[in-house]
Amino acid sequence: MANQPSPRWMLAGAVAVLRHPSLWTTALRQLLRLAPSGWWKRAPFLPLPDAAYLKFRLVTAYGGSGGDPRAEDLITYLHWCRAWPEVTSKSQ
Repeated sequence: MANQPSPRWMLAGAVAVLRHPSLWTTALRQLLRLAPSGWWKRAPFLPLPDAAYLKFRLVTAYGGSGGDPRAEDLITYLHWCRAWPEVTSKSQ
């Protein structure tokens, strides 16, 4: 497995997010939160998550050597991220 999802998956993930305008802000926020500091100083000059962290998350989610995530799982993750602050504030 490559350390980053395939370009094909990245396109499928972007298309899935574009179909959910209510998640655009959440997607951008998560992309920037997961990007390593100084991402703009290193090629490919994109705010991509750290390769080791992403590989770990994919292996824990899909088992084995990881693999490309499913676009619908990205949407589920973003819904969870958007709801998390509300969920945690109610539990206290």
